[in-house]
Amino acid sequence: MEVHHHPHVERKTFKEYFLEFLMIFLAVTLGFFAENLREHRADREKTTQYIQSFYEDLETDTARLHYLIDFETKKIAALNVLQSCYDSILKNQIPASELIIIKNSLSNNPFRMNGRTFEQLTNAGGFRLLENADADSIISYQTAGNGLENYQATLYQQSQDNVRNAFNDLVDFVGYSNLYSDITNNPLPDATEIKDQLLFSSDKRMLNKYFNNLFQYLRVIVAHRNGLKRLSDKATKQLEYFKNKYHFR
Repeated sequence: MEVHHHPHVERKTFKEYFLEFLMIFLAVTLGFFAENLREHRADREKTTQYIQSFYEDLETDTARLHYLIDFETKKIAALNVLQSCYDSILKNQIPASELIIIKNSLSNNPFRMNGRTFEQLTNAGGFRLLENADADSIISYQTAGNGLENYQATLYQQSQDNVRNAFNDLVDFVGYSNLYSDITNNPLPDATEIKDQLLFSSDKRMLNKYFNNLFQYLRVIVAHRNGLKRLSDKATKQLEYFKNKYHFR
C-alpha cells in the first residue's frame, strides 16, 4: 500500500507578513497621494486659466470703458449750451448748436461687461477653486458692473426716451428730413448746418418740455460718465492686482 506524504509548506514568519502588508499599504498610500497631487495640479491649472480669462475680460472692458468715457465727455460738452440754444430758438433764430444738440441726444451708448469668465465660474462651480481674495475681487467687480448696467437700463434709457419723444412732438418734418441725404445708408444727420427751422418756436410749452428733458438727459449723462469712471478705476486696480499676483504680462 502506497503512502502519500504531503509536501512540507514552510510557514511565513510574522516579519514576512508585516513586510507584505507594509508594501501593499505603501503602494496604496502612494497611489492615493499621486492621485491627489494630480487633481491638485489640475485644479491649479484650471484656476490659472480662469484668472487669465478674467484678466483678458478686464482688458476688454477697460478699453471699452475708456472709449465710452471719452464719448460721454464729448457729448456733455455738446449739450452744455442748452440755455443759449433755447434763448435763440425763442427769438426764431437758428443757432448752430441746435444741430449739435440734436445729434448728441439721438441715442445712448451703453456699456456691457464681458461676462464670459464669470458665467463659466458660476455655471461650472469654478469659484470653489479660487482663493477667497480672488473670488471676492471678481464678484465685487461683477456687482459694480451690474449696478452700472441696471442704471443704464432704467434712468439712462428712460431719459433718452423722454428726449426722443419730446423731440418727435416738436420737430418740423420737412426741416428735419432735409438733414439726411441718404437715410438708408446713414441713419444719423449728415448736415453740418440747419437751413430751415427745425423746432416750432411758437409752441413754447413743447419747446420748454423738450429742453427740460434735454437738461435732465445732460444730468444723467454726467452721472453715467461718473459711473463709467468708477468702474474703470476698479477694473484698472484689479488688472494690477492679478498682474502682480500671477505675473501676467
